[in-house]
Order: sequence, then structure tokens, then C-alpha cells
Amino acid sequence: MSSFMFERIALIGIGLIGSSIARDIRARGLAGEIVVSTRSPETLRRAEELGLGDRYTAAAEDAVRGADLVIVSVPVGASGAVAEKIAPNLKPGAILTDVGSTKASVIAQMSPFVPEGVHFIPGHPIAGTEHSGPDAGFEGLFAGRWCILTPLDGVDAAAIGKLTSFWQALGSTVDRMVPEHHDKVLAIVSHLPHIIAYNIVGTADDLEAVTQSEVIQYSASGFRDFTRLAASDPTMWRDVCLHNRDAILEMLARFSEDLAYLQRAIRWGEGDKLFELFSRTRDVRRSIVEAGQDVEAPDFGRHALDKKG
Repeated sequence: MSSFMFERIALIGIGLIGSSIARDIRARGLAGEIVVSTRSPETLRRAEELGLGDRYTAAAEDAVRGADLVIVSVPVGASGAVAEKIAPNLKPGAILTDVGSTKASVIAQMSPFVPEGVHFIPGHPIAGTEHSGPDAGFEGLFAGRWCILTPLDGVDAAAIGKLTSFWQALGSTVDRMVPEHHDKVLAIVSHLPHIIAYNIVGTADDLEAVTQSEVIQYSASGFRDFTRLAASDPTMWRDVCLHNRDAILEMLARFSEDLAYLQRAIRWGEGDKLFELFSRTRDVRRSIVEAGQDVEAPDFGRHALDKKG
């Protein structure tokens, strides 16, 4: 009787998330074999140099043969093409999942290609950094983080339970959501902040010629932290915007209304409104710390977290 959770796990895509999953699988002994696949020869070669898998192939359709768990870690816009390519070689009873931060679009792209008998359970580990590529991954990325599953109606409960146990073994707390609700929640907690960061940093870049590099030279913590978000993978965030368009546009509209309110308060010197807003938002920060999603330390906990790592 095997002691592994899965005999063979295929990782399609080996960037930050995929490589972190590979490291955790290895460290926790969750699979008998890890098969790594990515289209880029350079990335595949680097993954092999890092020892992230047991077998490596540029052909995703070959990687999934005989795999008990297939994890697709590609930009969400490529999900459908990957599903179409691997579908003929997925074995009956296999679990197929992904890590994309938009779920309704991924489901629409992948579902038509999922063969009968394969358990398709979309997922989204809410973890990451601004870095990308196989070198960016590290063991423990998912510890203490949330992983949201958005299974379709009628999916095998035992398969959902097994995938839940897998993410729990990586240290995550697992929750389940309806895909459309997931997309709306992520639009406000992740997608909108990144879009705003890209926009602010872009505005600052436009000002560089006027300020003679003072924007960069005197970057305070606020602007510096925006640049961390704005340094995230451009391909991934382009696809997020295109594939969670409705939810993002809804949140952008609400943000624009709130920004207009703030503009009026500043213009008319309404200090009481400004104080009320800033007090309310500070309470949100405290709630995030209390929920264990950050630590209450100077510099947004950055130095404390660095010492832990």
C-alpha cells in the first residue's frame, strides 16, 4: 500500500506558484513522482537544474499520462488551450485543478474539454509575491494562507476531499465558493489594488521627466509598496483583467465614486469626513492583522517577516 497521497502529480507550468507547489510536494512526501511541464525550454531546463521534479517534458499532453493529480499553473488566458491539449491523456479518476485567480472564465475555458470520469475542481491559492519564474518559488509559500476551491455541481465529493487534504498538507486553510462570488471578492481584495498600483506607478513614471528623478529618489513607503504590486508578472495581470472584466469594472466604478467623494471632502476642507474615512480604513488594517493575514510591526511587518524567513 502506497504511503503517498498521490502516486504521480503533473505540474503544467512551473513559475512562482508551480515551483512552490513542487518544493512543498517534495518536502512533505506527497507524491511518488513529480512530472514538470512548461513550453519554454529555458524554464524547463532551469526547473531541472533546481531539481523541482522527477521527470521533465515540454509536452503537457505527455506530462499528464498516468497522473493522479494535474495542477495547471499558467496565465488564465491559456487555460482552455492547455485543457484541450491534455484532455485525451487524462486518466479516468484523475483530479484536474488550476491555480488561477479568476474562476468563472477558467471554468468556461476548461470545462468543455474535461473527459468523463475526470474530476475537475478549479482552485485558487491566495498566495504569491511580485516575483515570477521557477527561481521565485519557495517551500512554505502556502502556509497560513487561504486556498479557495470552486467545484462545479455534481463533482465527486471524495475527490474534493482529497484535493482539500492536499492543500491542507501544504499549510493552507481551504474554503469553497461559487465561481462568480470568488471573482467578485478577488476583484476587490487583489485585482483592483494591483490595477491601482499599476496606474499610480505609471503616473509617477510620467512625472519622472518633470521631477528629474525625485519620484524614485525620495520614494516613501507608500509609493514603494505600490511598486511592489506593480512589479508583478505583466502577462498574468493582463489575463486577469481580460478574464475577470465584469467584476473588475464593477469595483472600478465603485472606487471612482468613492474617489470623487474624497476629492470633494479635500476641496471643501471637510476634515470631519476625512477623519471618519481614515479612521474606518485604519480599522480594516487592524482587522487584517487580527485575522492573521499580516503582523503588526513597523514597516507593514516587512522586517519581522524577513527575520522569520
